Amino acid sequence: MPLNPQAAQQMLTALLRPFHAALANPPAAQEQLLASLLSGYAQTQYGREHHAHNVATVADYHRAFPIQTYDDYKPLLDRVMAGETSLLLSEEPIGWAITRGTTKGTSKFIPMTPTDLDQRSSAGRAMLNYVLQTGQVDLFEGVNLNLNFPSAVGTVTAGGREVAYGYSSGIYARHVAKTTPIRSVPSQEEIDALGGTTEMSAWTRRFELALEKCRDQNVTLVGGVLPTALEFGRYLRKNHGRYPKELWQPRIMTLGSTPGINTYHREALQALYGPVDIREIYGATEGMFGQQIDENKAWVPNYDLFFFEVLTPGGIKMLHEMRPGETGKLVVSTLILPRYQIGDLIRAFEPPYYRCIGRDLWWTPLNYGWREFMTFNLGRL
Repeated sequence: MPLNPQAAQQMLTALLRPFHAALANPPAAQEQLLASLLSGYAQTQYGREHHAHNVATVADYHRAFPIQTYDDYKPLLDRVMAGETSLLLSEEPIGWAITRGTTKGTSKFIPMTPTDLDQRSSAGRAMLNYVLQTGQVDLFEGVNLNLNFPSAVGTVTAGGREVAYGYSSGIYARHVAKTTPIRSVPSQEEIDALGGTTEMSAWTRRFELALEKCRDQNVTLVGGVLPTALEFGRYLRKNHGRYPKELWQPRIMTLGSTPGINTYHREALQALYGPVDIREIYGATEGMFGQQIDENKAWVPNYDLFFFEVLTPGGIKMLHEMRPGETGKLVVSTLILPRYQIGDLIRAFEPPYYRCIGRDLWWTPLNYGWREFMTFNLGRL
């Protein structure tokens, strides 16, 4: 049914109010969030061991809690999976998210709690903010071409019971669909029904399902991860002789998982999907950390949901304290993982804009600089 534009604008304003308020005052938002996180940490064994209940300031937090990588946390996560849930969690886990194993060839397992899972709906902020800014409420009358990974792959035994696990992009999509007024086609449940493997034959089945379900639909949004969106467009051209832009006229693509979505990959995306607006989402299995909110080719942080620090050559500092042009290693505190060094390099622009330029590897800045030169972007927003 057509949405009332005024009612839709009021709804979007209310949904995005915490995000916009935090963005307007990052220091205050981060201090308030840290207090909330510490309250949760104090309910866990790890938090009690690090005296979370005595932490009153950011400086206290730095002294009490060490920066940890996934390898540091993995023994604790293994114990959580074995049943010691209170070691890191203030709630019982209701599922586990896995990575695609792109960093070291093996998947990371990250537990999800009810509160943590509610945060996954922040993956819809890029699209919601786009509609609020442009006034294109009728975008909701179309459908989202859903090209995500399966949200249900299998089960693991945790504390003597079976708990489901799946890929984070599919989990985000499933929960965003419940909290935003646009229908995803195919549904995440239909994607999950095809199985959780990732070989090309499995993707062929998913691509054929997407084509079948969306062939006669008004596709206004394309959401998912960048590599899959590119592969789907090439698949249609190779196997059906049509580009996506010949079947649909999407208005916006909200994509994540790869640096340079709106710079290095923009030309390829628009060649396949037409003159569509592109909004980058920055996140990982551990959470959705930020999203692009306007035409500037960078994302802004979710200061109301995650506590952000960076390791720079000059030492540790808050993300919002970075100077334009400065690069650092992201350290994020989530509901589950305090001071987690996620393994990404972040580059700061004029506030409030940032880019993830890639993984924390010595050649990443060189690769980023080369791509900026090849696209004639040269560090511009």
